[in-house]
Amino acid sequence: MLFAGIFFASLGVTHVFASGSLPVSKIYGVNLGSWLLLEPWMLPNEWVKMGGETCFETGECTTCVASEFDLVKKLGQAEADKVFLQHWQTWFTEEDVRNIVDAGLNTVRIPLGYWIIESLVDRTTEFYPRGGIKELKRGLQQLKFAGINVLLDFHAMPGVSSSGQMFAGHCTTDVQFYTPPNYFRALQWAAITTFITHVDPAFSTVFAIEAVNEPLNDPTQTPGYGDYLKDFTLVIRAVELALGIICPDINYHSLFDLAVPLTSETSKRSGISSSIGASVSLSALASSCGGRVGDVLISIIPMIQSVSDELGVPNPLLSSILGSLLGGVNRQCIHTTYMDDLWQNTQGFNPADAVQGPALFDDHLYYFFGGVADPNPQAYLKSICNLQRVTNDTTLDNLPMIFGEWSIGTNFDAENAFLDQWADAQKLMYSQSSGWIFWSFKIEDNEPHQREWDYFAALAAGHFTKDPAALHDPHVCDSFRT
Repeated sequence: MLFAGIFFASLGVTHVFASGSLPVSKIYGVNLGSWLLLEPWMLPNEWVKMGGETCFETGECTTCVASEFDLVKKLGQAEADKVFLQHWQTWFTEEDVRNIVDAGLNTVRIPLGYWIIESLVDRTTEFYPRGGIKELKRGLQQLKFAGINVLLDFHAMPGVSSSGQMFAGHCTTDVQFYTPPNYFRALQWAAITTFITHVDPAFSTVFAIEAVNEPLNDPTQTPGYGDYLKDFTLVIRAVELALGIICPDINYHSLFDLAVPLTSETSKRSGISSSIGASVSLSALASSCGGRVGDVLISIIPMIQSVSDELGVPNPLLSSILGSLLGGVNRQCIHTTYMDDLWQNTQGFNPADAVQGPALFDDHLYYFFGGVADPNPQAYLKSICNLQRVTNDTTLDNLPMIFGEWSIGTNFDAENAFLDQWADAQKLMYSQSSGWIFWSFKIEDNEPHQREWDYFAALAAGHFTKDPAALHDPHVCDSFRT
């Protein structure tokens, strides 16, 4: 029988009043694309060997086996689990970690599908590989030993958040994420991932969790999205509070109306009673919050037990976990991360409205797909060198912000000399923010556009400098600014 709640604060856990600052002064990183969320366009030869098909090469991925969902459905669960495990173990390895370190990078963003928390999957209608969370833990341990910071990106949502996209995990036109049942599952994912981040030492360099990758731009197609972002924040802060992790500059009374033991100085700042011996539990927080957030907090209690068993961390429903919480685990408040307001400008809602405690905003910019600048070098450089996105996000209070996806891909045949300029100009402008994360760390060898999407191939080709903070030409934008 499960306990009614998870109690921490009254049993000797030291509260940590966590800093809201980013782990580094400037983020320089790569996405671990196609590792735990496979996008077949990035490795078409391996995809075919795994059993997939390549209709996406003609611009359409909905008509063949071109997503994780479709490949698992084709192969069957047991065979698919073997095939994906082989991919996970070989696509991201210790050699890749060394390459990240040698390149002077300090951060990775890891795209994840909701199915990494296996209890969230309806196996009668949804087909995804099992066992990914153990590989995530393996990779996080390697990154931790190398001193690399990690942003966990909720990339593929329950119900599918984007039409006709391989990154959604299921290439389909049937988009159902923006519905109450799937928002609920996404919030369960956020709560469980937060818990794991704070109780498993392998996750201790995770500093941020992103609410959703690239939601639909049209707000009329995403009903409830703003409320989801607010609840995403609340469930993360509730789990942290249950673990005794107190964020600065949050009035917990206004959020949860609960008293927890704090030092007198911090309790005044946070607006919480410092009565010694008070306790807080997920069930108590659920009762206080009510509504969808309350239901999520109650629902995750058995799920936490299952995930903890799978990862080999102490059972969170037993008091024996309390001692482990103080050794080698992440006691910093997570930076709740959101696509910025420029991604989806919803009248009457700004993602900044969802913020409680440390936060981060993410913007993505690709010229490769067209629609940003005319397809020629002069137009590209004039566009990027006059980019106003950091200024606009500052006005919108979407700070700190990063450029979490970009490439040096172009929609014209670019010469090597231009790619040097193009890399410099983007790095120069994106570094006006809190940093950048390139897409991606690698794609399959000998792909036609490898040097434009594979950080290490671009580095080997000389398009990137060995020091990510340096430029070939610091004056690359001087003659293009208006």
